[in-house]
Amino acid sequence: MLVAAAVCPCPPLLVPEVAAGAAPELDAARTACSDALAVLAAARPDRLVVIGPADEAGRGTHPEGTPGSFRGFGVDLAVRLGRPGGDTVSDRELPPSLAVGAWLLERARWSGAPVEGVGVGEPLAPERCAEVGREIGAQPGRVALLVMGDASACRTLKAPGYLDERAVPFDTAVARALGAADLAAIKGLDAELARELMAAGRAPWQVLAGAAEDAVLSGTLLYEAAPYGVGYVVAAWS
Repeated sequence: MLVAAAVCPCPPLLVPEVAAGAAPELDAARTACSDALAVLAAARPDRLVVIGPADEAGRGTHPEGTPGSFRGFGVDLAVRLGRPGGDTVSDRELPPSLAVGAWLLERARWSGAPVEGVGVGEPLAPERCAEVGREIGAQPGRVALLVMGDASACRTLKAPGYLDERAVPFDTAVARALGAADLAAIKGLDAELARELMAAGRAPWQVLAGAAEDAVLSGTLLYEAAPYGVGYVVAAWS
């Protein structure tokens, strides 16, 4: 049964070493992420699942202890998924979104429930995302989710996807739905529109909606902004 969820953005720029001189610009986002993770810890789950976008046709799983790094972003910084001392050996590396999730957990000094990672691909259809979520939510014990994903990347002329007038309405709807734990609105997000707006969080958010179907959770919107022309949302469900 799902007992709590935290929704966080997944840009590597959240990591100060990657952002370098621009790090202070995301201080508010980092603080909101810390607050969201505190909600997860307070729920005392038996299992924590970190979900994020990945280059997968469907979904890929990553056991506790899977390594990740930010070397692809010019920083020699390594992370490992889960609690300190996680001894799982894996020859796979975490996708960037889950590496950011692992960094957030290390920053929060997570020492609670065992952690596993799930990467979901952009092509995964909304109903299939919901099915994946239902499977996760049906796991025994108290389950919590850390859901990584960005909204549109088309908010300004200098944004990665350039300016698209549809981006602000899309991001506004996303922030409202995640902040209100509105499962119907999250499931109803248009996958094609999300792809066109480069909104990498669509599939992970719809996995969350599936996982929460049998839970009674309320949401709180902790942060919503678009630095660098990309929509970032932080929310906590409990």
